[in-house]
Formats: sequence, structure tokens, C-alpha cells
Amino acid sequence: MANHKSSIKRIRQEETRRLRNRYHGKTMRNAVRKLRSTTDKAEATAMYPGIIKMVDKLAKTNVIHKNKANNLKSKLAIYINKLA
Repeated sequence: MANHKSSIKRIRQEETRRLRNRYHGKTMRNAVRKLRSTTDKAEATAMYPGIIKMVDKLAKTNVIHKNKANNLKSKLAIYINKLA
């Protein structure tokens, strides 16, 4: 166990951040999954900006890598454009 007050606080903060990052990462993955399962172009187009915002925020805070964020955005845009 940690002996210093500061290290005890650091452990608490890291646990809080880990749970928050896990929640937001899972929420983003579920949103992407939902968009990919959509077959309606209008609905997918409406969902796209919100998902992009979510992905960009996670990349900005280093929850996901910036290249992963860009790959996701690109692939989603390609998927939406292919919908009839």
C-alpha cells in the first residue's frame, strides 16, 4: 500500500480516470457499431456528426490514438457514402 498522501490521492485519481475513459470508450464503440448496422442513409448521416465529435474528443484526451480516430472517421464516411 502507498505510504504518502500524494500517492494515495494519485491512485484514487487514476482509478476515477480509468473508469471514465473505459465508459467513454465503450460508449463510442457502441455508437460506431450502431451506425455500421444502420442501412438508412438519412439516419446514418444524422448520426455521423455526433459520433465524429465523440471520436475527436477521445483522441484529444488520448483515450484512443489520433490515427485510430482518423481511420474510424474515414471508414464511417466511406460506409455512409456507399449506402443507397
